[in-house]
Amino acid sequence: MYITSNSGHYRASLAIESALKTLSPGIITMNINGFAYTNPILEKLINRTYMSVIKNNPEVWEYLYDNPKVLKSVQGLRNAIHRSNSKKLKVLIQDEFKPDAVVCTQAFPCGMVADYKKYLGLDLPLFGVLTDHAPHSYWIFDNVDYYIVPSEASRNHFMRNGVAGAKIRVFGIPIDPKFSINYGKAEICKKLGLDSRKRTVLIMGGSQGLGPVEKMLDALERVTFDFQVIVVCGINKRLQKTLTKRLKRYKKKMLVFGMAENVHELTEASDLIITKPGGLTTSEALAKNLPMIIIHPIPGQETKNTDFLLQQGVALRAEDGDDVAVIVQELFSNSVKLDEMRKKADLIKKPDSAMDIAQLILSAIK
Repeated sequence: MYITSNSGHYRASLAIESALKTLSPGIITMNINGFAYTNPILEKLINRTYMSVIKNNPEVWEYLYDNPKVLKSVQGLRNAIHRSNSKKLKVLIQDEFKPDAVVCTQAFPCGMVADYKKYLGLDLPLFGVLTDHAPHSYWIFDNVDYYIVPSEASRNHFMRNGVAGAKIRVFGIPIDPKFSINYGKAEICKKLGLDSRKRTVLIMGGSQGLGPVEKMLDALERVTFDFQVIVVCGINKRLQKTLTKRLKRYKKKMLVFGMAENVHELTEASDLIITKPGGLTTSEALAKNLPMIIIHPIPGQETKNTDFLLQQGVALRAEDGDDVAVIVQELFSNSVKLDEMRKKADLIKKPDSAMDIAQLILSAIK
């Protein structure tokens, strides 16, 4: 169970599902948006509200995110929502699909199922899988059997909040197993029509295609170092259309994608990624030892992700397009710094997380 179709939560659920089917080909899975299943109208409303807030009033989201006062004040409402969802959960869990385990890649469905287990005294293995580098308090529930976290720091955070260490596994954020395969830069560049002898910059604005992409490209045009660019626009069709029309204006070789299905190839072909710091995107970059430039993180989860990545020495932060251009020039003129960032990424990456999670799930239901 996940929430939001165009999200890291969803991609993480697909990665786990793929790993389960690789290890146990006969397994039957149901991969669903838990919020849309139980509250379809509310889900659409909240998604629209969330996107509006992070675009227009990000400081509001920063206040709400992982705020103990907010958590305490909404506890009653959250319990009421969980109780109201129990009838639909009963149909899914006890009448129709009857799962041997439930895996949640977002806190809302995890809490919903945890409370349902508590109300009915169900012995149903429940796994909470974090998809960001830093945990938040909305994850903490009784009746969760295992938490999958990205780092020892996350494990310690959960333990300080009362979760038993035996329930926590430091497996990393689940990404598609394809990211653990070395396809070879030269081969992928040839396939994409790029020059493998040149440096390649990958620009990603998350699934929503957010961020000052056009301004960054204008600034990168002024960088004297010769390199090529790949841009992934996600579901932002306006951005994709605009950039495609402008391709002939850019001096540097550039490829433009919408919702790319071959991100494992795009990261393989790249030497540097400029991105918003979503948990899945940055974990995919780490799996490919790809140095990062972080720009315009969403307050809350992405700010915390940024702090983690900066502390680990695998990323640098830029404030605007001009700042991005300066950092790219410096990094491409200084191979020592790039190599250092790659080595640090190699130390903390966990490309096999999805497979490790799948093995744990299968061991719990045998």
